[in-house]
Amino acid sequence: MKSTDCNRLVIFRLLVAVLALSLMAAVSGYAQEEEKDEYELIYVPTPQDIVDEMLKLADVGKDDVFFDLGCGDGRLVVSAAKLGARGVGVDLSPERIKEANENAAAAGVTDKVQFLRQDIMEADIRSATLIGLYLLPVTMDRLYRKLLRELKPGTRIVSHNYQFSEWPPEKEISLEGHTLYFWRVPEASAEKPAARR
Repeated sequence: MKSTDCNRLVIFRLLVAVLALSLMAAVSGYAQEEEKDEYELIYVPTPQDIVDEMLKLADVGKDDVFFDLGCGDGRLVVSAAKLGARGVGVDLSPERIKEANENAAAAGVTDKVQFLRQDIMEADIRSATLIGLYLLPVTMDRLYRKLLRELKPGTRIVSHNYQFSEWPPEKEISLEGHTLYFWRVPEASAEKPAARR
């Protein structure tokens, strides 16, 4: 084989190796993106008028401990605190947590609220009397058993636009293109909520 042909073969093999490594890196990066939890990928804020309707439906009051799972910029927690409740917001995004703290400070309710950068599946929600949700259906269904397992009977749950596939809501309200859902955690002795048919 001529030296020119040898050089071309070496260059070709090097190019193939570089392309293979680039492809492996791209696939690895894609796989890591796929492994991210659904609830950290999308942030769509709830309009303030819908926030107000959610809190009205949930009958929030001064004795409530309100948890917003996937709290975004904290508007639900801040609004609940302005009605007298204590609030806890949980979100994975450091940017959202920063905004939530800024919004609480602007509203003068920092003494009534707390924002945690945490996975909602790992959050300690046992002290909640009221839960707020605006999560995709797949995340709602992942959260379903945690809520029934950890929340006290009678704890209220209110959700914007999405519901559980295995737990029909106690109330459902449609307004201005939005749907709000309301549940109450059943007594421990009661059977779990019936699956949808």
